[in-house]
Amino acid sequence: MSKKVAIVTGAASGIGLASAQALASIGVQVVMADINAEAVEREAAKIDGLSFRADLSTQEGCRGLVDFVLEQCGTVSILVNNAGIQHVSPLESFPEDKWNLIISLMLTAPFLLTKYVWPEMQKNKWGRVININSVHGLRASPFKAAYVAAKHGMTGLTKTAALEGGEYGITVNSICPAYVRTPLVDGQLADQAKTHNISEKEVIDQIMLKKAAVKRLIEPDEIGTLVNYLCSDAAACMSGSSLTIDCAWTAC
Repeated sequence: MSKKVAIVTGAASGIGLASAQALASIGVQVVMADINAEAVEREAAKIDGLSFRADLSTQEGCRGLVDFVLEQCGTVSILVNNAGIQHVSPLESFPEDKWNLIISLMLTAPFLLTKYVWPEMQKNKWGRVININSVHGLRASPFKAAYVAAKHGMTGLTKTAALEGGEYGITVNSICPAYVRTPLVDGQLADQAKTHNISEKEVIDQIMLKKAAVKRLIEPDEIGTLVNYLCSDAAACMSGSSLTIDCAWTAC
């Protein structure tokens, strides 16, 4: 994998950082993108990667990221669409601006980034697009209208792109984890506690782990390991899949 180049979005922390570290460990040149310029630059330096500050909720941010990678690296082989945010609120009071931001960042951006890297992957007859989805791309939960809608849309985008990419050696898959120990999940605790009128500890036990048979949060490096597998030759015929790491949440 030493000649492969990967873009990882939302790479300053959590699943994105773990994915970038995993890819770097097998020799991939990683370009780490995040809106937090200081954090992503610091983390990229640790793995001898490149960093790029991007607001991926805009078309200009998405285009600028891909142009930067092509200019600096000459190609792009792997795209990990991970950047995301969360907002917890009842539907009747869900802010329209939060809806627009979440859909732009978590559905439109993966579409645009895939569109922009697609010609290079087609030319090389090899590509891997990995969408960091969620169990909420397969199941719904209350108070997460925009997040669930975006993740369900990502499931459809994954399947459609997989059908179009097959003849070019491009595989497209999504990883659907349950709750992962990340800053995004930590940031939900207060909102969930307020919405449900319970303590933050009760949020973990009664909401986040309620539907899971394995009663623990998932570690980010568990997702990074699967990212590497999907980029390997062993996964060359895996495409269009929604791979769950959900502690058996969707088993019933």
